[in-house]
Amino acid sequence: MTIERIGELAALGTSILWTLTYVQFTIAVRVIGASRLNRLRLAVAIVLLMAAHAVVYRTPIPLDAEAFRWGWLVLSGVFGFAISDAMLFSALLHLGAHRTSLVMALIPVVSAVLAWAIFGERLSTIQILGAGVTVSGIALVVSARSADATKEGGRSRRALAGVLFALGAVAAQSLRYILSVAGMRGGYPELSTNVIQILAATVAVWIPAFLSGAWRSTFLPPFTRRAATATIGGAVAGPFLGVTLSLVALSRAQVGIASTLMALVPVFLLPFSRFVLKEPIGVRAIAGTGLAVGGVAVLLLF
Repeated sequence: MTIERIGELAALGTSILWTLTYVQFTIAVRVIGASRLNRLRLAVAIVLLMAAHAVVYRTPIPLDAEAFRWGWLVLSGVFGFAISDAMLFSALLHLGAHRTSLVMALIPVVSAVLAWAIFGERLSTIQILGAGVTVSGIALVVSARSADATKEGGRSRRALAGVLFALGAVAAQSLRYILSVAGMRGGYPELSTNVIQILAATVAVWIPAFLSGAWRSTFLPPFTRRAATATIGGAVAGPFLGVTLSLVALSRAQVGIASTLMALVPVFLLPFSRFVLKEPIGVRAIAGTGLAVGGVAVLLLF
């Protein structure tokens, strides 16, 4: 079962790593802003990835990759990290982690539709049922958290802008999944794939920053030790480890199933909220967690 479900298990591991990333980047973005965070975390990630690639393959970048792979994966990196994550960070700034997660729960739906339209991937009835139950559980968890936040703090005037940023992130991230699968076809290594993607994203965000002079503000105050630690920690858990594991999931499981399991971040955020932030968890959130776990069981067992 473990070997057969390696893609699904990798997707679950990705969700856990991305949960840590959400927490870290939510802390960092409030101090240094979305643009600075995007540049810094990509710079940290590409250094780590190139070092790892040099150790494994004796070269910092995959020079042997065919032109068509570079094409697909460069596009994937630009859409998935330079564009999608910039919108995601802006959404986190406007909406917070939980409400942003609610909108991001649409990724499995959009990804499954794109995979069906482009690759002809078809999920069985039981897989569709499991994915539907999981997404419903995720939505219930985060909508419960959002309702609590609204009661406590009132509605934010920036909520509409945050939702639009999150929807843009959904579209771009779903496209990244599809482009990644196209670039990895034929068994191309996940680590090499991630190096190309993150390298493309790093170039895409730093070149405009150099041309506009915005790069000068990257290391200027406010830049607390906590923000620096959160940025580095998020870069390690996210674009370095998490994205590499997500590519394992996408290469060894159907896009619709992998993206559903990778969308479990809101569920994994609940224990953090309860035991670290000491926030109460209501019946609605518990019910949503139960639904999500049940859907995951269906996807792993059938």
